[in-house]
Amino acid sequence: MSDTIKLKPYEYIHVLDEDTNITRLFVGPLTYLKQHNEKVVDGPKQMILVGPRQYCVIENPVVIEDNEPVLDENGQVLLKYGEKEIRFESNEKFPLYPGEKLLGSVLKLQTVQPQQALRLKAIQDFKEKINDVIVERKAGTEWYFEGPGTYIPNIRVQVLETVKAVFIEESSALKLTALSTFTDGEVTRKAGEIWLETKEGFYLPKVEEKVLGLVKGFVLTDRKALHLKARSTFVDKFGKKRKAGNEWLVTKQETEYYIPGVFEDVVREVPLVILNDMQYCVVLNPVIDGKQHFGKKQLRKGEATLFLASWRIAEQWTGKNEQKELEHDTDMNNENKEKKKKDKKVSKVRRTPGERWMVHGPRRYIPPVAVQLLERRAAIPLHKDEGVYVRDLRTGLIRTVIGETYMLKPYEELWEKELTSVVEKLINIDVDPTITRGGIQPDQMEAPQRDKTRVVTFQIPNNSAVQIYDYKEKTARVQFGPDLVMLEPDEDFTVLSLSAGRPKIGHQVKAIALLLGPDFSTDLVTVETSDHARLNLKLQYAWRFEVNKDIKEESTKIFQVPDFIGDMCKAIGSRIRGSLIRKAVFGVDKKTGHVRDRLEFKANNLIVTDIDIQTVEPIDEETRLSLQKSVQLAISITTQSQEADARHEALKKSTESQGKLEIQQLEDEIEAETTRQTLYQQQADCKSIETAGKAKAQAKAKSEAAVIQGESKVNQATLTTTAEEIEDKIKLDFSKEKNSAEFEHKKQMNLLEIDFAKEMSQIYSKKFKEIVTLIGPETLEIMSQSELLNKAELLEGLNLNGYLIADAKKPVNLIKTANSLLGDKR
Repeated sequence: MSDTIKLKPYEYIHVLDEDTNITRLFVGPLTYLKQHNEKVVDGPKQMILVGPRQYCVIENPVVIEDNEPVLDENGQVLLKYGEKEIRFESNEKFPLYPGEKLLGSVLKLQTVQPQQALRLKAIQDFKEKINDVIVERKAGTEWYFEGPGTYIPNIRVQVLETVKAVFIEESSALKLTALSTFTDGEVTRKAGEIWLETKEGFYLPKVEEKVLGLVKGFVLTDRKALHLKARSTFVDKFGKKRKAGNEWLVTKQETEYYIPGVFEDVVREVPLVILNDMQYCVVLNPVIDGKQHFGKKQLRKGEATLFLASWRIAEQWTGKNEQKELEHDTDMNNENKEKKKKDKKVSKVRRTPGERWMVHGPRRYIPPVAVQLLERRAAIPLHKDEGVYVRDLRTGLIRTVIGETYMLKPYEELWEKELTSVVEKLINIDVDPTITRGGIQPDQMEAPQRDKTRVVTFQIPNNSAVQIYDYKEKTARVQFGPDLVMLEPDEDFTVLSLSAGRPKIGHQVKAIALLLGPDFSTDLVTVETSDHARLNLKLQYAWRFEVNKDIKEESTKIFQVPDFIGDMCKAIGSRIRGSLIRKAVFGVDKKTGHVRDRLEFKANNLIVTDIDIQTVEPIDEETRLSLQKSVQLAISITTQSQEADARHEALKKSTESQGKLEIQQLEDEIEAETTRQTLYQQQADCKSIETAGKAKAQAKAKSEAAVIQGESKVNQATLTTTAEEIEDKIKLDFSKEKNSAEFEHKKQMNLLEIDFAKEMSQIYSKKFKEIVTLIGPETLEIMSQSELLNKAELLEGLNLNGYLIADAKKPVNLIKTANSLLGDKR
């Protein structure tokens, strides 16, 4: 059995003979009869065409001799196994022999643009001819194929990358390093060496070079310099030797733009410092006469200009400082940091390190290098109710200065007085500091900011007192309001912690000012009756303080009890629980036997003048329930009786209202029926009237419409005629006016032209007369003979008496010629 395979043009197949194990190539156009022992192992496939500027890579290429493949003794084509072959442009397609492989596809030749190059590497030893020169390439050698051009690939060469040239501008350089030792012209570069390429234009790095980056140059101006630091010892472009770690400045005086070298680091760009006559600066580590003095300071005063690098910045001030223009009541506090003897012409005062002094205004002041400026002070104006705390730095003593304009001394400073958070809030809130109206709860309020150097003041309300304790002297003083209290450095307020609520709970209210009364306080007291019924009594006390303000012991006595509200309520409650309220509270006067009218607390002179029971509530639950039941029963009986009366009254009123309603309904129905009958009669009458009126109206309307229509047509005709007559008359009048106007216009134009002609003729005649008069008759005679005289003189000058000159285009007037020859001057 056999198969027929038809191959088209430019198609091929590989057929394996299974008996001989030989693979053969068959190329179309062909009709191939495949035998039973043959097998198609590849194809049919299209032949390969390599076009212009294209190439392909063949693996295991066939051996060719005399343009024919070489066969072995068995008829199998010989191949170069393990090798590759590049095939370029061909005019014909070609097939692949058995064993050959196409790597990839047909590729385009690579074009290298200008300022570009291909980096190549030899993977085998080979020789190539370049410009009639044989060049030997060793495996591992790298070189460039520079553009512009088309690169022809070589099977022994590997393309590593495309390298582009770098453009070097005028103020920049290319930083390069050597990958291996090589010779660049007359310069030998060692492996690892770094240098700068500064030549302007495009630069293509060599194979042995690696680009580290593009270094931008710095443009230097009159106001900008460059601060550099040496990375290692070298000689710079100005011929100066720089050691590792050295720092220096490059200014415009040396070069207009500077490109840092490979051994230089740019620290920063340094701006120009300009000092006017009111400015100065302190320079650290100054450069004097080209030499730097480390650890030294130098004062530079304005007017001046200088560059300060980072290692020359002033220690205390950065950049420039203003001269201190001191005014009245203004001082400069200075501290000497080292021994400094002032200018002998100014003063002979010797300052020691750590000493402080003041420079008083008005004046200008520039602190020397050895002097540290601490602060600028101004006089503090104080009202009579204002003050400040001042501390002496040498002794540590603190004092108050009140009611004067004060300037701190050199060894003085303002001291801040600290207060507790409760006192901070209480002295700044603007509320009534009474304890019987709820008091002040400072924990719920925010304390405003206070200048702690100012003397603490507190306005004592009227009819109240404040206790101030001196921790240094261990004494207390009491001041009564209205008054303003001012605390000394070692003084503080006594804070009262009072009870509040019903029943009273301790430490609920904080207060500084103690109200002297009279005022009221309420409390809830639990008592038990003789029949063992427990009741809650809501009591209200009227109280006040009785104190002699002139006696110190009496004044301080009112603050002996910190929580007088709680103690008062407890004492009165204990008495109430023992017996009758007023008798128990106030007691009985032994002389008169009557109940006293007040209760005195001698501990703090607190007087209770009255007591009142506001409410009484039983505490025992059974007693309360019994009272509630009896009250509820009484309320229920009363409510039921009222409800029965209300129901009876309501039923009576409802029955009467129902009877009246039914009578009214009957009367309304009779009246409605009578009204309905009258309505029907009126509707019938209206219908008949409406029908008759409608017919009459229609007839009358038609007749009136006809009359109106006839009259309107007559009026319309009359108006049309009138309008036409008016229109014709207007047209006639318009035509007459137009003709009259045109006639008048033409008449005026003719008159104007006549006048214009007359005036122009007069002007021309006058002009001609004046010209003739001016020229004169003799001149006119000469002008009339000038042409003949010129001709005669011309002929006389040429010595011509009887010659005739003419051309063929013009006829000759012999009569005039004869006259001319005869001398006729007509």
